[in-house]
Amino acid sequence: MDSIAITRQMLDGDRMIVNMGPSHPVTHGTLRIVLELEGELIMKATPEMGYLHRGVEKLGENLSYNQFIPLTDRLDYCSSILNNVGYAVAVEKLLGIQDPPRSRVIRVMVSELARIADHIVCLGINAVDIGAFTAFLYLFKQRETIYDLFEMAAGQRMHTSFTRVGGLMRDLPPEFLPLFDRFMEECPAAIDELETLLTRNPIWHDRTKGVGAMSIEDAVNWGYTGPCLRASGLAQDLRVAQPYLDYETYDFDIPVGTTGDVFDRYLVRVEEMRQSLRILAQAKRKLAEVGPGPVIVEDYKIALPPKEKVYTRMESLIHHFKLIMHGIEMPVGEVYSSTEAANGELGFYIVSDGGKNPYRIRVRPPCLPIFSSFDEKVRGRLIADAVAELGAMNVIAGELDR
Repeated sequence: MDSIAITRQMLDGDRMIVNMGPSHPVTHGTLRIVLELEGELIMKATPEMGYLHRGVEKLGENLSYNQFIPLTDRLDYCSSILNNVGYAVAVEKLLGIQDPPRSRVIRVMVSELARIADHIVCLGINAVDIGAFTAFLYLFKQRETIYDLFEMAAGQRMHTSFTRVGGLMRDLPPEFLPLFDRFMEECPAAIDELETLLTRNPIWHDRTKGVGAMSIEDAVNWGYTGPCLRASGLAQDLRVAQPYLDYETYDFDIPVGTTGDVFDRYLVRVEEMRQSLRILAQAKRKLAEVGPGPVIVEDYKIALPPKEKVYTRMESLIHHFKLIMHGIEMPVGEVYSSTEAANGELGFYIVSDGGKNPYRIRVRPPCLPIFSSFDEKVRGRLIADAVAELGAMNVIAGELDR
């Protein structure tokens, strides 16, 4: 126990200080929460951040625009492709360009697969923290299939670095769609099994209903976005409110809750997985309609020429050299672009001075305002409720601290 905690214990008399984290099975990453307890009741919960701070934004000032992409993988590492896509969309907005139609469809497909994978982790681990271990096993087979698909597409399962400014690193391989079809056939049944286990389970109700409830007004004031905001009853989704990647052409619903408690957040994420499956089915049809074509812009001042051209044509070799040595010719200016990541609004604020590297990068993580409200949501409740609440917040330390 540190000296500050000892002093506070002496001042508070019969209150007890307990450190929840930073190394503990129920802390989702290196998170620390200082709990002040009276018996089993929480009187105060102070989140302490910064244990996983790696200086991502400062590092970005010394990397080219494409070199920053692998760092975005390390934000919400449960759904890294969503970070890749969000950052690429921000840089393309600053450049005033749009990636090709086939690239946009593939980006939607991998984004929704990543959303499902992220929700599987959130729901499965939240259930394990509370004591329902079986739910974790029922859905993780589907998550492994998603990672197999990512490995086919990007060559990596977790840290994909799949996007490039102006498109994607490569097209989908021939073996992608057969496995994708199998996933689309098996995943709905797995979600049904999850709901059979939990949705009407009286023990699950006792552990989740009423825990961490929050009104729409309070959620908005704290800066909530994503499933945690929608669970409070506000149908806010950037795919609809500020469409990108042609999301306005997809038909899907925005699930909402009523109380914002742990149970409502569970229901919202379950339904979001079903809605992502709807989007994926439409994206596959769009991919067939778009047909074969480029998956990155054919402007060699932005994207590298194909290697076969670099090896055989002087102009392509020059473009390759210029792009590697001097970077993309960026306009001077600034841009803020946000996308709907698995946990909510993921924003990138980029300032360009026209150089090879960004002058400034700032990441707006969904986790930060959500985790900041932890004290308000657990005060007066039991330690066991704090465990349930933390899992339902789905705080990812890599994104929170950066």
